[in-house]
Amino acid sequence: MKPRVLLLSTVHPPADPRIMYKIAPSLAQDYEVICVLPNLVNSSGKNDFETIRLPFYQSLLLRILLCHPVLLWKCLRFRPAIVHIFVPELIPVAFLFQWLGAKVIYEVQENLYKKFSIKRFNKAVFYQQLFKFFDHAARKNFNCLFTEHAYLNEYKNLPLTSAVVHNYVSLPFIDRYYGKHERLIKQPPVFFYCGVISMERSFDVLVAALIKLKSGYPEFQMHLFGKLQFDMTDAEKLTDFDKIRANIVFHGYTDLKDALPYAEGATAGMALLKPVADYPDSYTTKIFEYMAMQLPVITSDFPLYRDVVENSGCGFCISPYDSDLLAKKLEWLIENPEKAKVMGQKGRNSTETHYSWANEEEILLDFYRKILKPKKSEFLTT
Repeated sequence: MKPRVLLLSTVHPPADPRIMYKIAPSLAQDYEVICVLPNLVNSSGKNDFETIRLPFYQSLLLRILLCHPVLLWKCLRFRPAIVHIFVPELIPVAFLFQWLGAKVIYEVQENLYKKFSIKRFNKAVFYQQLFKFFDHAARKNFNCLFTEHAYLNEYKNLPLTSAVVHNYVSLPFIDRYYGKHERLIKQPPVFFYCGVISMERSFDVLVAALIKLKSGYPEFQMHLFGKLQFDMTDAEKLTDFDKIRANIVFHGYTDLKDALPYAEGATAGMALLKPVADYPDSYTTKIFEYMAMQLPVITSDFPLYRDVVENSGCGFCISPYDSDLLAKKLEWLIENPEKAKVMGQKGRNSTETHYSWANEEEILLDFYRKILKPKKSEFLTT
């Protein structure tokens, strides 16, 4: 009988790519996996793992009062071998599962010590102190999994098994929903972005660049997939935003598999982030997805990103504040389609060699095996 694994989050969307399209399917090869997320729809027969739906509340207090009890009511009966939590608010819940005999994996997907400065909600000083208390307790008692090596600068001297599993791209997933074929670049130009939409992620800079671009390419289209982290009134206050409003399509949060077809024929994939919070230390996963789709990448000039994009020759790393340079790079890609295609192919080649989820999957499965491996003392008999 396969060991049972619970994947738990009270925050992630129901189609979170890392959890639903990478971790859960990878683990399902060797484990009985139950994925528990907010607003999950019944996917019976569609996956190799079971899914359970939780309610979602934006307020942390409401989640603790109303969502956490539902999670416990639905999941305590499973008696899992491993509980894998993706948000720190579930640390107290994880301690209960540990008391009942489960091994616990605490996955750190962001450096909240740096990230609180740009959070819009649930950032009261009380919550920050609560996080620090439980985070330090988790370090001592749980196996830790990290999405970035940079987080090890904060999480040092861990007593239990830990690992880094990067959020690289699943090539079979991209090829299934986007396709693997020769790129035909559309005219008028199309640009693609998938991720959180915020001023910290250079939405204001993007708008300024697109305004400059419109004088030469008035019919371009910019597809934006993701949750808005500002009010549209804030966007409308940006200088001359009304001039390009018709060129921008806000799709809202969308399952990645449904967003991918809109990248067909796109001139570039955009991933600009300003150097705030933990952004310079963390890969934006979209870089790897664009590379896998053979889209030239335009991203920030962080050293971490330069190592990927410039070494691969698959795009440009520029200042996330420089709208003039962004506009020039977009124009160059439009006017040099053959060179842009070469960039795209180099990006694809690099994902196949260096940035594929298949490599990270092996690290993940080995991490799980080490956690469940009996200690030598358990083989001793009296």
